[in-house]
Amino acid sequence: MKTILLLEDLPEIRAWLRKLVLQVFPGAQISESARVHDALSLVSALKFDLALIDLGLPDGSGVDVVAKLRETQADAQSVVVTIHDDDEHLFPALQAGAFGYILKEQPRELIAEQLQRISQGEPPLSPSIARRVMAHFSAKAKPQTSLLPHVSLTDRESEVLLRVAKGYTLPEIGVQLGLSRHTIADYVKQIYRKLNVSSRAEAALEAQRLGLFG
Repeated sequence: MKTILLLEDLPEIRAWLRKLVLQVFPGAQISESARVHDALSLVSALKFDLALIDLGLPDGSGVDVVAKLRETQADAQSVVVTIHDDDEHLFPALQAGAFGYILKEQPRELIAEQLQRISQGEPPLSPSIARRVMAHFSAKAKPQTSLLPHVSLTDRESEVLLRVAKGYTLPEIGVQLGLSRHTIADYVKQIYRKLNVSSRAEAALEAQRLGLFG
């Protein structure tokens, strides 16, 4: 990651995030903003590889910056970093194009680990957020499976998908299944291709649709 945008209005948290980002991505060029308006101006003027975006800002919602990045910089990856774990914040951010959703309450080491996964193509999604996605959709009536496209997954692919949906990391899944992290990563890529999804949240929805949670 060469160019990174930090959108956070609290100076102490912004400084904490900056230090963490430089730990994970040494030498990165960081642009900081405390307001949605200023962040949108930065997005219009500069190209970013990654954006860490808070949601509740003094002049609006960080979701607007997520949407602007998706519209104008398709290769940029937006990751929400917030205290909000409710549906009213989570789903608009994902729908706007957020690549990941991290809760600030997590230990610093865990957040650093989640950010490191971005370079490996793995969307950072807090485990509790993955569970909330599943809870949200499992509470709704299931669509008629006859109207849904048939997707054929092997038993091993189903095992991997279920664990991805539950929020386990690739190394954790590897330990659980007795496989290397690289093998699990290959399975995940194959599963995403079969399901035509590109994020952990979408994969979790597909796991629910396929009935993997029982």
